Amino acid sequence: MTASGELPADEGLLERLRMKPVRSLSGVATVSVLTRPYPCPGECIFCPNDPSMPKSYLADEPGALRAAQNAFDPFRQAFSRLSSLESVGHPTGKVELLILGGTWNAYPRSYREQFVRRLLDALNGEDSDSLDLAQKRNEHAERRCVGLVVETRPDVLTADEMRHMRRLGVTKIQVGVQSLDDRILSLNRRGHTTEETRRAFRLMRSAGFKIHAHWMPNLLGATPQSDVADFARLFEDPALRPDELKIYPTVLTAKSPLYALYKRGEYRPYAYEELLELMAAIKVLIPPYCRVNRLARDIPVRHVVEGNRRSNLREEAQRLLAARGARCRCIRCREVRGRKVDRKTLRRDDLAYAAGAAQERFLSFVTPDGWLAGYLRLSLPENPVPEIDWEDLRGAAIIRDLHIYGQTLPLGGSRNGAAQHLGLGAELLSSAEQIARKAGFSRLAVISAVGTRDYYRSRGFADGELYSVKELH
Repeated sequence: MTASGELPADEGLLERLRMKPVRSLSGVATVSVLTRPYPCPGECIFCPNDPSMPKSYLADEPGALRAAQNAFDPFRQAFSRLSSLESVGHPTGKVELLILGGTWNAYPRSYREQFVRRLLDALNGEDSDSLDLAQKRNEHAERRCVGLVVETRPDVLTADEMRHMRRLGVTKIQVGVQSLDDRILSLNRRGHTTEETRRAFRLMRSAGFKIHAHWMPNLLGATPQSDVADFARLFEDPALRPDELKIYPTVLTAKSPLYALYKRGEYRPYAYEELLELMAAIKVLIPPYCRVNRLARDIPVRHVVEGNRRSNLREEAQRLLAARGARCRCIRCREVRGRKVDRKTLRRDDLAYAAGAAQERFLSFVTPDGWLAGYLRLSLPENPVPEIDWEDLRGAAIIRDLHIYGQTLPLGGSRNGAAQHLGLGAELLSSAEQIARKAGFSRLAVISAVGTRDYYRSRGFADGELYSVKELH
């Protein structure tokens, strides 16, 4: 009705009509898709094995259902999800594409390239003959890809694989850490060691990727006490320190090899009360530079043999912490979301910490009452990994992430009191440039998504081979 002129545009009315506003309150609209079933190099005993799905997924999980209904076709999956979001009032001008489905690097490169091309075609609204053309079109499309995420294992990550990921436009890697105890990893037949996880983190950080770790309590051989100690190592160990985190308590299903051990009495799922206490204990350990996206897998209750069946574990943990006078400091718990923002009252924070072969700077804008309006992750390499000797990154400090929070707005749009489009991103970029120059770096590189290249060009960056690059004079 607004488009036809029957009704004047009214953002306040749209806010009241929009269904599930949380889906775009983090500043972007997320579109999740699944790759087709394909053999996984892992033999993890906790993974359900459904031959109709990629490894670790069950056919009636919400995302898996959508994928199967669309025959795992990337174009159809993305198009249907975009249509669904738009039909309930969500802007889709800025889209984060999340590719799920086991180990991304195990698929043939030809399949991966075709998959990403077709996802971009869905955003662009037209078919492309090549990945390069699809990327070029998306730079100016109405729906732009502002983030591309894949999931994989630490033992398959190499410099060559990450170079190919950059060629596709990947900006974030979800990596299955699961545990930092080699005994637990071995018992659960995970197939990699803690040292391989550290090596993968160093490679990802040196290449500028945003690092999203998966961690699993209640694995075979673990206890609530050992899980708390294991979780603490994620942030105590400077070789790790992920940017984002999914906490996936082990779910016992009849389709996993773990079930046979359970029947023999060799494995016990935690009772709900134990799991809730564990969640409360680890949430207070999370530093303010990390975002916790999930506290449980979205597995239908009918598949759970024994253990947690509640879907609101995060909310229950938050209530327990509040009753004890404590709170979680993670990014997700501090996002400004739909709250009004007064630019004049925002405070700029600068948190420095060592991670891998770099010093990290987490620059942020915070409201007087502690809500996070936006942030930038700046990596200052101190001992670059020799395998990542790429031209764009030589002598460069790296911007690994720039994010402004609040309800997603259309490209170029604005709204009174909204954090987006207040110039916060430009100010954070300027601060990063000053810090990098003062630290002796000759250039600044950004791991830009294809849909954000224009934004960085307008701020003095030029297209490198794999990154947006600005010379510092």
